[in-house]
Amino acid sequence: MVSYSALVNKQREFYLSGATLDLAGRKKRIETFKKLLVENKKAIDDAIFADIRRHPTVMSDVDMTLGEIELTLKNMDEWVKPKKFVTPKDAQYDPASDELHLVPEPLGVVLIISPWNAPLICSSALIQAFAAGNTVILKPSELDPTFAPLFANIAPKYFDEKEFAVVEGGIPETTELLKERFDHILYTGCPPVAKIIMTAAAKHLTPVTLELGGKNPVFVDESADLSLLAKGIVGAKIFNAGQACICTDYILCTPAMKPKVISTLKAAFDALGDMSKVPANARIINDRHFKRLMGLLKDTKGKVVYKAGGETDEKDRFIPFHLLEVDSADDILLQEEIFGPILPVMIVPSFDAALNHIKRNEKPLAAYIFTENKEQTKRFVRETSSGGVTVNGSCAHTGGGLPFGGVGNSGMGRLMGKYAFDMFTHEKPICVRNSLKADFAY
Repeated sequence: MVSYSALVNKQREFYLSGATLDLAGRKKRIETFKKLLVENKKAIDDAIFADIRRHPTVMSDVDMTLGEIELTLKNMDEWVKPKKFVTPKDAQYDPASDELHLVPEPLGVVLIISPWNAPLICSSALIQAFAAGNTVILKPSELDPTFAPLFANIAPKYFDEKEFAVVEGGIPETTELLKERFDHILYTGCPPVAKIIMTAAAKHLTPVTLELGGKNPVFVDESADLSLLAKGIVGAKIFNAGQACICTDYILCTPAMKPKVISTLKAAFDALGDMSKVPANARIINDRHFKRLMGLLKDTKGKVVYKAGGETDEKDRFIPFHLLEVDSADDILLQEEIFGPILPVMIVPSFDAALNHIKRNEKPLAAYIFTENKEQTKRFVRETSSGGVTVNGSCAHTGGGLPFGGVGNSGMGRLMGKYAFDMFTHEKPICVRNSLKADFAY
């Protein structure tokens, strides 16, 4: 079995040398990563398409990651600045001779374990890790058989492994990697694996950020604009064929709304025709996940009330959108994250009953409500706990400069921009006495 001690030690020595502190060097590493992406954009886009059949015209991981680079380069001068505090005049401090500072410092060696469904986007936090002055080891998912080896082969052409390295492999290799001591671990994936990673990290008291998933609920109120529901559900279930951590997972509605919800979604998906021919519609990642989803359709006690156009094709790993009505929260479709083009609808007697159901289950990564009722919106946001909420849409709370992250079973920590920079940074409080007037700027 491969040992990663030499690689981790090499990066740690580079960090301990102070070479990662220089601001110009941090920017150079980010610019180098940008060059890697620009010069290999087609190969990377093609690799992701080969693995999941998500067309880059629908969403390019490269383009989105380049956006994160530009945001970081534009703002990192401000992010790295030490903060000077106003010194209070009291028994402990003398403003004439004492200074108080908060100085951001890098953590050290960072491990990022990325998922298969958005392999580059979910690795893009390495940009903020560089900005904060860390070294990075990236472990892409082995379930991306085209992207993972491509990225592992590209990276050494641009980076010395003491700064940035990509490690390939499956469970055995990841297990060995987790035996090493890191200064921060970022994992995107599922709760069972997250528990293994937390256990390994605990041996070294390594902090972790976990971006997980969950049963993301959708409540449809009687006042809802159903055209917005159609747009939100179609977009969520076509993107990555529903294989996204923030995808709409199940619908809750009252008896009066059930026929309206079903007819609205039927019309929306019928308008697409044969879903296997819709360019935006991705495919299931592999045979194991295809069989898992087909198993859910077989084992559910729910009733299929609609199947979109196109025939299920195991060889093509294509499953058309399925809408089901389930009678019980104990149904298998309400028990585990679906992560695919299947959407159960469960009737609840009231809005309060929907809130109660959501509150009594694990905290999801996302929660959605379609309503024109302001009081319901306020209560939904206040009385349920989730990573984030979109009202009258799907997945929209993950952009616009907002942080991205879960809570409870859906994860811990926050990503995107300054939030990710802070995650990879220790803000060190400093008191300087005797009028030394020290300068801590990088």
